[in-house]
Amino acid sequence: MRAHEHTTTLDPDQLAVGAGVLGLLADPTRLHLLHLLAGWEQDVNTLTAQVAASRSSVSQHLSRLRLAGLVRARREGRRMYYRLASEHLAALVAEALGYADHTVRHIPHHGESEPTPARAGTANSRA
Repeated sequence: MRAHEHTTTLDPDQLAVGAGVLGLLADPTRLHLLHLLAGWEQDVNTLTAQVAASRSSVSQHLSRLRLAGLVRARREGRRMYYRLASEHLAALVAEALGYADHTVRHIPHHGESEPTPARAGTANSRA
């Protein structure tokens, strides 16, 4: 069996790591940063210009993602460049945002005939 195939029994460590990754993705700014890093490596200034957060906040989010092993950093002169640590993470971010797109725009999810209602706490669920 290959390492990435599904098994019927999940290891508790695997579940803990998976929950930790999903917890880090639960912040909209971090999710946006990971989405931006899925294309290519970028520095803090470039990322800050693309998200609704201060440079300090972006740096803190990137530090947290780096410490968790979700992004890698390299120094070039005085600048730090960040990139995703795994293609698995890029796929996870893309799937999360694809699911959100279907939900927000009321598009039926694959295999469904009816759209999923907007979730509580989202902009479209507020009256």
